Amino acid sequence: MTTHKNIYIALASAQADMGAVVKGSTNPHFKSKYADLADVMSVVLPALNAHGIAAWHSVTFPDGQNYMRTTLSHGESETHINCDVPLLVSKNDMQGMKSATTYAKRIGIESLTGIAPEDDDGHAASKAPPPPPQTVSPEQFVTLRDLVETAGADLPKLLAAYRAPSLEQFPLAAFASAVGKLHQKIDAAKPVEKPADLGGDEIPEFGPEESK
Repeated sequence: MTTHKNIYIALASAQADMGAVVKGSTNPHFKSKYADLADVMSVVLPALNAHGIAAWHSVTFPDGQNYMRTTLSHGESETHINCDVPLLVSKNDMQGMKSATTYAKRIGIESLTGIAPEDDDGHAASKAPPPPPQTVSPEQFVTLRDLVETAGADLPKLLAAYRAPSLEQFPLAAFASAVGKLHQKIDAAKPVEKPADLGGDEIPEFGPEESK
């Protein structure tokens, strides 16, 4: 085994010995080949070990959140490098955790060694949540609040109808509809104006004979 002064020199030598990663797994959703964690480790680990570098993973909590830490250590120089990858779990069960940790380990080892398989097997762990719906602006909130008060509307019923948690978080897409409905309610509550009483001074209506 070649002697190296530190982890960086040892890693540079190990990288020169790393071959291409064979894509040995199939993604059933995308019907494509990809390199899983075992495929990556089968390439990088022999090269790392040959140059005195050990690799391992551990769960850490540096800021109160879960991270998978990948560590490369060069025993001869006692130097180390780390990579922390957040654990983004799509399902709160062991299957979801396993998927997240496996993918995080692969990200960590790829990041530290510089190896770059093309395809991505992290779909199960990295499903992006849909973007939150846009909500009303502060000015639009004030408009809604005033209209609700003026109309005497049932606020819980209004929020339920538009699936809004509150007026402050009222969906922007439903703002125009809600404003229209509230204006209709206000207009319907207005009293009907009666003709003014002229106190007997009304213009008399004449029949055909009287108008001659």
